[in-house]
Amino acid sequence: MTARGSAVVLQAAAVCLQYPDDEVLAMLPLVHRAVDELDPGRPRERLGSFLGFVTRTAPAALAEHYVETFDRRRRCCPYLTWWTEGETRRRGVALAGLKARYRAAGFTLTGAELPDFLPVVCEYAATVDLADALALLQAHRAGLELLRLALTDAGTPYAGPVEAVCALLPGPSPTDVAAARRLARTGPPREQVGLDLAPFTPGGSP
Repeated sequence: MTARGSAVVLQAAAVCLQYPDDEVLAMLPLVHRAVDELDPGRPRERLGSFLGFVTRTAPAALAEHYVETFDRRRRCCPYLTWWTEGETRRRGVALAGLKARYRAAGFTLTGAELPDFLPVVCEYAATVDLADALALLQAHRAGLELLRLALTDAGTPYAGPVEAVCALLPGPSPTDVAAARRLARTGPPREQVGLDLAPFTPGGSP
């Protein structure tokens, strides 16, 4: 996929993975048109499937589904450093490092979201530094893949945008939790600090 196509995929995912308030819902028709113009492939297919779900779902039901998926399921956590650092002081250091990384690239966080929130990382990729953001996503590949597996196991269409992001990264996506564990073991050493995959059980909830 071209750099422009990758940027479109990541911008679309950034919108799709946010809480569906009025502002996000107003952007979705434009997102849908941009996705329709992508070259055929898995990112277009998975984003299109999610956008079809949004079109068929009432806003109130969509909002409740988002809360049920991301707020009430610990293993569907969309914050990347949670997967690597957990709820430790190391996570604060990691978040500060991300903020510094963004500032160095000229990317200013304007909302209240943390810098490791997956839509924020995707926004950074799409609008500021695609290569650096893809490297950042690859550094957190194990957690990203575990999020994808958890969303898939939960049966939520929100797996679609995450699958689209994973499809942009080098190498095949792990097909199961064991493969994601192997990826965590063979990834960059900093990924493994605080990474505890043992409690992950498909189908489990907090």
